[in-house]
Amino acid sequence: MSDLLESLGLVPFFIQQLPDLGLLQHRLGRVTSVQRSNYTVFTGSGEGRVEIASGLRQSSALDRPTVGDWVILDESLSRIEQVLERKTLFKRIGAGTNHEIQPIAANIDVLFIVSSCNEEFKESRLERYLTLCAEAGAMPVIVLTKADLVDDVDDYVRRARNTQAGIPVETANTLDASTLDGVRSWIDKHSTVALVGSSGVGKSTLVNTLAEQMLTATNDIREDDKKGRHTTTHRELHILPSGGLLVDVPGMRELRVADIDQSIGAVFEDIAKMAEECRFADCQHETEPGCAVLQAIEENKLDPRRLANYKKLQRENNLATATLAEKRAQGRAFAKAVKSGIDIKRKHR
Repeated sequence: MSDLLESLGLVPFFIQQLPDLGLLQHRLGRVTSVQRSNYTVFTGSGEGRVEIASGLRQSSALDRPTVGDWVILDESLSRIEQVLERKTLFKRIGAGTNHEIQPIAANIDVLFIVSSCNEEFKESRLERYLTLCAEAGAMPVIVLTKADLVDDVDDYVRRARNTQAGIPVETANTLDASTLDGVRSWIDKHSTVALVGSSGVGKSTLVNTLAEQMLTATNDIREDDKKGRHTTTHRELHILPSGGLLVDVPGMRELRVADIDQSIGAVFEDIAKMAEECRFADCQHETEPGCAVLQAIEENKLDPRRLANYKKLQRENNLATATLAEKRAQGRAFAKAVKSGIDIKRKHR
């Protein structure tokens, strides 16, 4: 195995999927950048710009390559012909009216969920990211930036830790490399980490500081509406000088969820356990008598905001999952109709 492939995070999980170890030399690579239909892939012999084979182009978005994927190129080294099984996959529902599930980054070991110590900080947003991270199968770490600009950073740390039991929280001044030791401790030479969070919270600055060079442009949160400007416009994987890999994900205004029943339960484990003590098995935690969840709120053991977000994510997940199921059923019916039409034509030949 080449040193380059090892530095790109190649581990036995992927090597064992190869039908021929001879592919290691030139045809096995990792996707480091995606821009529309163009893919940048690093192989043992270096970097190349490639397209995807027609079969992958016609497949669902979820099956097409994304940043972080390990892929096999064709013999001409100009097209991706196979995507290896993923260890983890960070994904979301498409924005707007597009209900297709879209891959964001694959084979992520650690997900840094970045928020800033100011008006941008919102527990409900962190819980949404944590739910998606649980679904992806990655290790979540909350990173609080601009910690040097507030008097009581401990309050932000406490609020962040309350979003999920046992969640690790790191604080940092992204402009000061000496404050990033806690963040760096989660990155080893074989791991791939990704950064997600709203625009303007310091993700790009954090990327540049960790990479020890200017990789992405930076912008701060606007003072008039406290919203950030998008600075990262596409996903890209970077090899860090001290080892390990990092993916910066563009700030996403809309981060919808679907097919995450178990992940919601993992992030809101406290509520799920309380619900087991409710008098009624189908308790909606509204006005039902004997509701253990509402009792916990009355006794100040549970924040009403947390219950409201739990129910919001459940409603959103149920609606989106039902919509996806309907679209999948329509797709199967269409495929069946097409096949039936082809069979009829063949019979009349």
